[in-house]
Amino acid sequence: MKPSVRAYSLLIAALLPLSACGIPETGVVEAGEPATGVLDPGVTSAPSQSVPEAVPLVKVPLYFVEDGSLVAVDRTVPGPTDLGSSVLMLFKGPDDRERGKGLTTELPPAAEAPTIRTDGTGVTVQLPRSAGILSDTAVDQLACTVAVARLRQDPALGRAQVTVEQPGGRLAGRSSDDCPFGGARETPGAAESTATPGTGGSAAGTGG
Repeated sequence: MKPSVRAYSLLIAALLPLSACGIPETGVVEAGEPATGVLDPGVTSAPSQSVPEAVPLVKVPLYFVEDGSLVAVDRTVPGPTDLGSSVLMLFKGPDDRERGKGLTTELPPAAEAPTIRTDGTGVTVQLPRSAGILSDTAVDQLACTVAVARLRQDPALGRAQVTVEQPGGRLAGRSSDDCPFGGARETPGAAESTATPGTGGSAAGTGG
């Protein structure tokens, strides 16, 4: 006997729930953000190592005294430096190598740092009371050190005018034009070089 149409209908109805339980065929399903920092096979991570930067060396102009004359010294130090640090180096006096060359200073040791103000080509150095009254040569040392350092900061200025304010309101002015310059004389193995001394014990009097 052939199955009736009703029997076929019942068979199909019975098979429909079973087909609904099957796994659908789909493509790749993506979810979430893409992975980052993934290493290639066989590559292991290593801690980052920062390479230390080399500290540049700079030449700081300092003025000392030799046989009564002003002498320009370029002392090589790790940079950068500013006017204040140059003045502090000056007040500490010549180092051992510079003293070995016969250089001296008339500046007293500085217990306090002077106040330095700049305004274009003008620089004012206000000394603390502990500095006392400076000799003309000491004023020359200080003013020329500041003037030349200022010009190295900004060569476009062309010249610098320095006013030294001493305790008691005494003022002394010097221009960079008054400071001795000359060809550097090198000492083998030395960290600094000195310039040819000026012709006078003072840097040329009081500026305007």
